[in-house]
Amino acid sequence: MASVITVNLPQQSYKIAIAPGSLERLGEYMAELKLGKKVLLVSNPTIFQHYGEKAIATLQAAGFEVAHHIIPPGEPYKNLDSIQKIYDAALTNRLERSSTMVALGGGVIGDMTGFASATWLRGINFVQVPTSLLAMVDAAIGGKTGVNHPQGKNLIGAFHQPSLVLIDPDVLQTLPVRELRAGMAEVIKYGVIWDAELFAQMEKSKNFSQLRYIKAELMDFILTCSCQAKADVVSKDEKEAGLRAILNYGHTIGHAVESLTGYTQFIHGEAVAIGMVAAGQIAMHLGMWGQKDAQRQDELIKKAGLPTKLPADLDVNAIIDALQNDKKVKDGKVRFILPTQIGAVEITDRVPTDTVRQVLTTMGTS
Repeated sequence: MASVITVNLPQQSYKIAIAPGSLERLGEYMAELKLGKKVLLVSNPTIFQHYGEKAIATLQAAGFEVAHHIIPPGEPYKNLDSIQKIYDAALTNRLERSSTMVALGGGVIGDMTGFASATWLRGINFVQVPTSLLAMVDAAIGGKTGVNHPQGKNLIGAFHQPSLVLIDPDVLQTLPVRELRAGMAEVIKYGVIWDAELFAQMEKSKNFSQLRYIKAELMDFILTCSCQAKADVVSKDEKEAGLRAILNYGHTIGHAVESLTGYTQFIHGEAVAIGMVAAGQIAMHLGMWGQKDAQRQDELIKKAGLPTKLPADLDVNAIIDALQNDKKVKDGKVRFILPTQIGAVEITDRVPTDTVRQVLTTMGTS
């Protein structure tokens, strides 16, 4: 079953194509876009081993000249050194303004390839071929690109929309279980902030912590609803002037947890899960939503096999200090995205530090 979602933007609208087996038709999809002949495919060693030859073959069959560049996997390599190496590959292969960078991989590869394409020759074409659930439903859509600074996640970046996002659910067969669960954190996020029906459908599933428990119809529903939610929000607010900030639900505390644990203890979705539990508890303390909704959210997070507690050795005051480095800080005030019901959230900078400290302390000891 195939579906196509359009991200409507003033400057450059583009399509998200979701179809099993579509990776083998990447060349056809890109040929329709009338892009230049030169392509630089960026991936990591594991993904390239699984899908690199298939991607290159379909591109060459469509008449593209393809070079590739491999980056080691993981957040520790999401830095300016890696970007420099992509630039070197672009120079060696003489990429032009009509050329295209293709990101074949998860969110880290997508973010870095996007940033490199945004800044090489002041911006060249960019195609996302996400291979992780997290990238499919979140990172690959919306044009946010970037790398980490030692003091914080994604502090260096640019908005640069892709020309196409091609999602092939079949590639999830090789996704490690931990990465699948991390992606489910972002899916649950969409249910809480935007789509109560998606949330309700996921509640009907007894377990979605492994791919074998998820029926093909449910996965298609998850991908379509999540991508549509992201497309809806991005279409309304491309550069995060207001509404788009709701997509950071769970990320405020989540990013702090990632940063303070050196990006080694938790992968992104796990940290977001902890952040969502914290945001739900803060909202409950402030009387914004009830205990029942908070429990529904937390149960769904547990069904996905995701963490709901802070590590006992993580200093709560260090988390509170780290929140000041968050990109959403405005006039020195930390902005939180807090739920008011399943399917709706509010953005607020009126969260007392004592409330945050109380919630985080409880999450680390209970």
